[in-house]
Amino acid sequence: MNVSHFIAKKIAFSASKSFTRIIIGIAVLAVALSMTVMILTTAIISGFKKEITDKIFGFWGHIHITDSNVSRNFELVPINQDIAAFDEIRNIASLQYEPEELKSDNTSSILGGKNSTYGGVKGVYPYILMPGLVTSKTQMHGVLLKGVSKDFDWKRMEKFITSGRSVKYQKDSATQELLLSRNIALKLKVKSGDYVILTFIRDGTQWKKRFYVCGIYNTGLEEYDRRMAMTDMAILQDILGWSGSQVQGMEVVLDDIRDLDIMDDYIYHQNLPPNIYSESIRAKFPGIFEWLSLQDINERVIMWLMILVAVINMVTVLLILILERTRMIGVLKAIGAAPWQIRKVFLYHAAYIIGAGMLFGNILGLGLSIAQKKFAFIRLDETNYYLSTAPIRLEIWSVLWINAGTFTVIILSLLIPTFLVTKITPVKALRFE
Repeated sequence: MNVSHFIAKKIAFSASKSFTRIIIGIAVLAVALSMTVMILTTAIISGFKKEITDKIFGFWGHIHITDSNVSRNFELVPINQDIAAFDEIRNIASLQYEPEELKSDNTSSILGGKNSTYGGVKGVYPYILMPGLVTSKTQMHGVLLKGVSKDFDWKRMEKFITSGRSVKYQKDSATQELLLSRNIALKLKVKSGDYVILTFIRDGTQWKKRFYVCGIYNTGLEEYDRRMAMTDMAILQDILGWSGSQVQGMEVVLDDIRDLDIMDDYIYHQNLPPNIYSESIRAKFPGIFEWLSLQDINERVIMWLMILVAVINMVTVLLILILERTRMIGVLKAIGAAPWQIRKVFLYHAAYIIGAGMLFGNILGLGLSIAQKKFAFIRLDETNYYLSTAPIRLEIWSVLWINAGTFTVIILSLLIPTFLVTKITPVKALRFE
């Protein structure tokens, strides 16, 4: 029988002095609140990262492939979407690779390595980006028009459409339909079902076409919403005088975002001809990804602060418990108990307190997370946070790691104050009142 655990269980559930009960209650509350804050922090930050990255990838995919002469001013230089390289990219599955050999020209040196990607390529979609001027009955606004083909994965965008629908395609002709952002629609004073005029400049000549506003979308990402609109790529090919195989670029969508850098390097060095260039979405829009990285730092700071609060409270309550049980320590030492056995009594007692606090913290943290996910009662300023409500993404492994890590850190921190037991002598302890 574990004597230390037996004694700890007895004193943990026995009546204590009212002051000690208050201190233990405060410790339980501190651990519970720390757990609640940590669970909510992880769920919200994980939700932020997922929602915002989903919005970015809904527009842009993960990797852009364009002609190597294209500059950042959206210069329209066509590439051929029918080249064999794009079929090879579509067929990329999970890769085994060696990081140090990833940029080698020998494909066989990469395949069969020790590391494996989380997935492969989900899809490759052509696109054309073209600036234009959209005019309603009373207003006008500059837009960057993104033309996509019939095989574009509209599921990535449909969840952001607030009214109307996505672009519908015709078999034998280009579709003059337009998906506008809510930001632009409000400025133009138009809604789904209205018509607008789009003006383009080609070779110094104005081209005007009438478009039907098929839907309104809102991502909350102001950088996109204030200028982006979507339409059928075929209409832009007609305006530019390009053939059906000529596009501005190819958008690669991956199975897993964690493979972004690896796949970008692999595609660029192993699949593409020298005149074609690939760029990851992280390199294209570094600002948003740096902002997301800062959230990881915030998460770590909050975690350690909450653990520190719990540790300080538990150290305080443990010292009070030791002082309250000084006579018991003297008796145990007098009958031959080793200092480590006595220290374990208080560590077991502390474990009961920590366990109670963690139980209540998990109930409260998970409960609030589920309630926020269902009722969205925490509202945000969408212009600053890109989202109208605090997003929640609960991951069972994250919650388990928080519980295991918190318990381990607090218990290890309590090893130091239990050294006080070794300083208590039986003679002085038995005289202690």
